[in-house]
Amino acid sequence: MQNNSYNTNYLELLSNDYPSIQAVSAEIINLRAILSLPKGTEHFISDLHGEYEAVLHVLRNASGVIKNKIDMLYSSSVTASERKTLATLVYYPERKLSHLKRQGVVCDEWYSITLYRLVDLCKLIASKYTRSKVRKAMPRDFSYIIDELLHTTDAEINKHEYYTQIIRSIIDVGRADAFIVALSNLIRRLSIDHLHILGDIFDRGPRADIIMDELTRYHSIDFQWGNHDIEWIGAACGNDACIANVIRNSLRYNNFDTLEIGYGINTRTLTNLALEVYGDDKCDAFIPLDSHKKAIRTNDAFLTAKMQKAIAIIQFKLEGQLIARHPEYEMSDRAFLHKIDMENAQVTIDGKEHPLTDKNFPTVDFSNPYELTRQEKDVVKSLRRSFIYSEKLQEHIGFLIKKGGMYKIYNGNLLFHGCIPFDSSGKPDTVAFFGEELSGKAYLDVADSLVRKAFLSKSETDSDFLWYLWCGKKSPLFGKNKLSAFESYFTNDENLLKEEKNSYYSFTETPELCETLFKEFSLDPTSAHIINGHVPVKTGKGESPLKAGGKLYIIDGGFSKPYQLTTGIAGYTLISNSYGLSITEHETFTGVNDVIENDSDLHSLKTMTESYPSRKRVADTDNGERLKNKIKVLTELLEAYKSGMIREKHV
Repeated sequence: MQNNSYNTNYLELLSNDYPSIQAVSAEIINLRAILSLPKGTEHFISDLHGEYEAVLHVLRNASGVIKNKIDMLYSSSVTASERKTLATLVYYPERKLSHLKRQGVVCDEWYSITLYRLVDLCKLIASKYTRSKVRKAMPRDFSYIIDELLHTTDAEINKHEYYTQIIRSIIDVGRADAFIVALSNLIRRLSIDHLHILGDIFDRGPRADIIMDELTRYHSIDFQWGNHDIEWIGAACGNDACIANVIRNSLRYNNFDTLEIGYGINTRTLTNLALEVYGDDKCDAFIPLDSHKKAIRTNDAFLTAKMQKAIAIIQFKLEGQLIARHPEYEMSDRAFLHKIDMENAQVTIDGKEHPLTDKNFPTVDFSNPYELTRQEKDVVKSLRRSFIYSEKLQEHIGFLIKKGGMYKIYNGNLLFHGCIPFDSSGKPDTVAFFGEELSGKAYLDVADSLVRKAFLSKSETDSDFLWYLWCGKKSPLFGKNKLSAFESYFTNDENLLKEEKNSYYSFTETPELCETLFKEFSLDPTSAHIINGHVPVKTGKGESPLKAGGKLYIIDGGFSKPYQLTTGIAGYTLISNSYGLSITEHETFTGVNDVIENDSDLHSLKTMTESYPSRKRVADTDNGERLKNKIKVLTELLEAYKSGMIREKHV
């Protein structure tokens, strides 16, 4: 009885939106029709690492989706050169128009031909969506005209002149440029239905903030946090150890722009400390690296090296304090300052003495090595204030929190950045941080909630765990046994720099790993996939992004330029459309100017890795399940109207 009463109350509320038999019937018809449409295209990108030019271009060209549609339409009627120009126009309409005008190409005839082609391209790309969805995506100024052109053909006898007159009038009134921009933006918007970012937007590359600006405007998006993202989230929460890591990473790659221009982080107190304390120190191990991992030897770089050493020592002190606060992390082996023997100029690591390559520690009191000096405390306080009060950083991190998570299940696939920690026997590994042993999905769920809590509270107690997620031994985002920063600065033993990957990666070629995780996350093993990034795929050495018989994709191919020396390429992206899964291998991006001037695009190799037995429809997706549930409830409302249980509201 209670359930019937509850159901009736719910249907009464629903009747406010659908007040009559006619209204609810129309919605049921509409939703059933939507279920039969082709599944929207999903775009998967991982490990962006601040390489904004290449990343933004991949977003604009949709990993080749737009070029493929152009070739589909015009391969037999338009030259390859003209097709390339049309593609560039869609990617960068304003800049390409300016370039073509300087070349003297643009005239009324060119406008007419180009507008017809763009309209046809837009029709093709929009054909898998409802008219309502396309209309909502249209720019307001041209929505009526675009809607008419998309749903009227030049071949219709009664509307031929009408169609032609619209195109002619757009040119005559001087709105062709604006209309080309509007159509191009709509084509790009409709090419991808949903974007997945599988982590690591930040660090290494020059402008992660520009990437974030673009992503905050994206129409449909989710994030799976990476360890570099969580490091920045921790910094935005005011965690001192995370802040020190962010600053050190930025200085390591000579990257001030994201910090200073993007987020307005003030490093003046750090600069003063570096000059005062390390002014005569060569800081050889701290010289910043370029994109080829070569030392930069300029006056500015030498100052950056001193700043990097200053923040590195602060980082090691702060991390030592954090490790002492959290013995449950079992990371005492990653605190080094108390293991330094200055008399013999050596440090004990893993029970073995190693000579120090740098013996200058002017701010370390070895009777209390993890205590910050007064100046260092001032630096930490100043940096913390900058991170917490940077409006743009807080806005970007807030967006990451809102749209992101430790993992995501989407259309039957499991998405995460790094790994699910496994032990050497091939089973999900356990952690006991939270008063109980957790592994797999339960571990990730608790970690997810703690990240959100830390961002809201901005407390040290809550945010310390974000540092662990950045570099902890059993962090699903880090996936390694250690971060060998101290060893790289103060020792010359190459063996100490080896960072062992979590056992997860040794099982990625085995179907058993996928079967374990499909069961853990309640996924259908016949159709599900695991998609993650984090570990660069060494394509040049014959590695493949496809693992476990095509059930697992690792799509970090190396957007980050330093990684391209080992990967041999410039990144992988993945496309999932109604026909199947395609992986795209990208070569190094030569720059936007090259695209504009030479229609060079980003050379990519697309490979269809899995074809579905039949074309997937909206009915086969997560959204399809939601629509089916809505249809079920609306059908109940329809029956309630017909039975007289609920009266129609004739409004």
